[in-house]
Amino acid sequence: QVHLEESGGGSVQPGGSLRLSCVASEYTYSTYGYYCMGWFRQAPGKKREGVAIIDGSGRRMYADSVKDRFTVSKDKTKYTLYLQMDSLKPEDTAVYYCVLLTTVCTVHSDAGRNYWGQGTQVTVAS
Repeated sequence: QVHLEESGGGSVQPGGSLRLSCVASEYTYSTYGYYCMGWFRQAPGKKREGVAIIDGSGRRMYADSVKDRFTVSKDKTKYTLYLQMDSLKPEDTAVYYCVLLTTVCTVHSDAGRNYWGQGTQVTVAS
């Protein structure tokens, strides 16, 4: 069965850094390893939005709001997806979700049958 588990969230001051990790089960990686994976986030009272994705060929896409600050990567040997977040801002505060996108590989839509982790809280505050 598909299983994604995030970790690495927490509280940090503006300008700080965090690295999120998303470990996929071996089944998930063996079945969907070449698919698109990424990170979405949802702040209180706001719609969920795409942050960054990486497809099977390594193509990356970022939301404009995080370009040049966030980096998405993956380690195939560890079945793990990462999101390195630098120069964090208060507006980055949200629950961050790891997602396996099976229909459309973009940060602009999560339409279709996708698989989600449980989410990890990121709080940026002084």
